[in-house]
Amino acid sequence: MVLSTDGLESRVGIVHREWKNELRQFLLLIAIGFFLGYLAGYPGWGISLILLPYCYWLLRRTRALIYWLQENLDHPPPESTGVWGSIYDHLYRQQQQQAANVRRLMNIINRAQESTNAIRDAVVVLDRGNGLEWWNDAAEAMLGLRRESDRGQLVTNLLRDPRFVRYFEARHFDKDLEIPGTHHRQTMLRYQFTPFGEGELLMVVRDVSKMHNIEQMRKDFVANVSHELRTPLTVIRGYLETFIDSMEPGQSTLAKGLGQMDHQAKRMEMLVNDLLMLSRLETEDSREPVRTINLAELVQQVHTEALPLAESRQQSIRLDLDPTLAIAGAYMELRSAISNLVVNAVNYTPENGKIALRLWQDDDGAYLEVEDNGIGIDPKHIPRLTERFYRADPSRNTKTGGTGLGLAIVKHVLLHHNAYLNISSRPGEGSVFTCHFPAAIVVDSTTTPDSTIQVKDQSRKFSY
Repeated sequence: MVLSTDGLESRVGIVHREWKNELRQFLLLIAIGFFLGYLAGYPGWGISLILLPYCYWLLRRTRALIYWLQENLDHPPPESTGVWGSIYDHLYRQQQQQAANVRRLMNIINRAQESTNAIRDAVVVLDRGNGLEWWNDAAEAMLGLRRESDRGQLVTNLLRDPRFVRYFEARHFDKDLEIPGTHHRQTMLRYQFTPFGEGELLMVVRDVSKMHNIEQMRKDFVANVSHELRTPLTVIRGYLETFIDSMEPGQSTLAKGLGQMDHQAKRMEMLVNDLLMLSRLETEDSREPVRTINLAELVQQVHTEALPLAESRQQSIRLDLDPTLAIAGAYMELRSAISNLVVNAVNYTPENGKIALRLWQDDDGAYLEVEDNGIGIDPKHIPRLTERFYRADPSRNTKTGGTGLGLAIVKHVLLHHNAYLNISSRPGEGSVFTCHFPAAIVVDSTTTPDSTIQVKDQSRKFSY
């Protein structure tokens, strides 16, 4: 209820007039008491005798007000006139306005709960102590929550999957968590957390079983097809090499055709090998053992292998490596990731170009940087560079001979090590690819194998 300016001024004027009337009546009573007491020779007693009934009347009015405020706010106020009537009227209007506000807020809350209950995703509100404060109907079906017993319980007491507990305690809510459901093990759930209010959290849980199954079917299909292609490709390449070796001089047309076939067979073999590598990286059970790896030695090995290709293009590769830097990781995975970064730099750097490989560490972890002064990349393409088969310039596919899977392999390898890839580039100015490994997996190069296993467990603490 909102009063207009004219209405408010009118009520103020009425209250002012009633107050003046009350004051005049009070002064009149004192005058009457004084006059009667003066006639009797006791003016003070006259005033007292007049004021006693007036005070008793005020006390009764006050008692009625207190009783109404404490007990009968749901009923209209007592009947009264003058200033007390205005007081009752003002309080009653405020009471009605407050009741209307409460009804409006309750309607908003009920509508919000009804709309949230209509959502298929589970929505859970956590208080500042991480206790369950409210949840919708989908949360009961999806997570097995019970309103009569679970309200106020810690979320980690009810959702006890170790992966969920590690994720929740780490508070890295910029990444979503996907794990099998605890209430229905055949489902795959995605957890998302959004902070709001004063330390509260909104947890949204979505059933992504269908998407997960489709993705798993895709992975299985790619892995199976890649594996099945390996044998025929090996046979084709074997016969091609035999035909090329047995050709007689002067068969230039046949030599050209067989040479192109052999080149394309090699490209297809590279593609199959990369697809199999991606399939292995996407399968958690296929992880190779983790051990202490001297990154400087590994980069040196990759540099030695890439040097002939770089020298054939008159390119120079400069090394700036910390020889003591070591991490707990998977050797073959890291070797593949570093090799892909270096080969990419060689392929996309023109003749007489310069490539730099740097390796250093600080309090935040270890860094491997591959920099070139090649053709560069438009910034709009950078967010998608690690996607499978994505190319900023599809026309370069034939020129470079790559498979389009190199950076996707790099991304998955780094994810396995809780690391990430940062790409900085501008067209015509070259590119910088930086791998940042967390401090949790950086170890002393003299670490024993047993302590390496401890670092491995620590590094995988935040794998989700």
